[in-house]
Amino acid sequence: MEQGVWHEIEQLYQKFQGLGISEAVDYDKYYLYSLITHSTAIEGSTLTEAETQMLFDEGLTAKGKPLVYHLMNEDLKQAYEFAKAESERLTPITSAFLQRLNALLMRTTGSVHSVMGGSFDSSKGDFRLCGVTAGVGGRSYMSYQKVPAKVEELCIVLQEKQKVVETFREQYELSFNAHLNLVTIHPWVDGNGRTARLLMNYMQFCYNLFPTKIFKEDREEYISTLQQSREEETNQPFLDFMADQLKKSLSLEIERFKTSQKKMFSFMF
Repeated sequence: MEQGVWHEIEQLYQKFQGLGISEAVDYDKYYLYSLITHSTAIEGSTLTEAETQMLFDEGLTAKGKPLVYHLMNEDLKQAYEFAKAESERLTPITSAFLQRLNALLMRTTGSVHSVMGGSFDSSKGDFRLCGVTAGVGGRSYMSYQKVPAKVEELCIVLQEKQKVVETFREQYELSFNAHLNLVTIHPWVDGNGRTARLLMNYMQFCYNLFPTKIFKEDREEYISTLQQSREEETNQPFLDFMADQLKKSLSLEIERFKTSQKKMFSFMF
């Protein structure tokens, strides 16, 4: 990623902070709802941000939408609330912590699986005991026997690097790499993408950074850059994509805030 893009991101970030957007009433709550809506939409949920807000604030389900999408959103909300609270304590990233995140977001949609490797419960955050592929006929992820050691290895690296990264860009890129590496390991039978995005946001919460959102309309590019990074064994395509998503997110939040301010001003007069 060219230095120029990160310079633009830093300028947008300063503008975002200067406008006091995050201090606006309920901003954090509604932005969290947006993060959740887009994360589950990448997995197929059709709930809109407005429908998610109605679900969370009023307990109302969207007519004609499958119950499973509502459950996915409710569970991911609990997982995000847990992650936010843990970030204030700077809870270390361990295998057990990642399993707790996955268990929370798979709480009502997970189940017990009986396979050749044994039985495991995907609603409890258990690591998979079977092989998985990237979509129908896609490339296989690493064998399940390697998963526990690889997750442990990732956690050790992240704990060490969290102590030494200093700059704005380094902090973001560490969280992006954590996301990419966890998806590449694919420790669970389901919920890998949501858990990886939550881990990325957890690290950003720990650094008090603006949490990056992956837009549902960019789903295909997101999946293709994950695949490209995995196949070419380089993180650059994914880092470039994530920097663009961060830039897009900040730009839209600034634009939305300015529009709402104009409306408020015109209403007053």
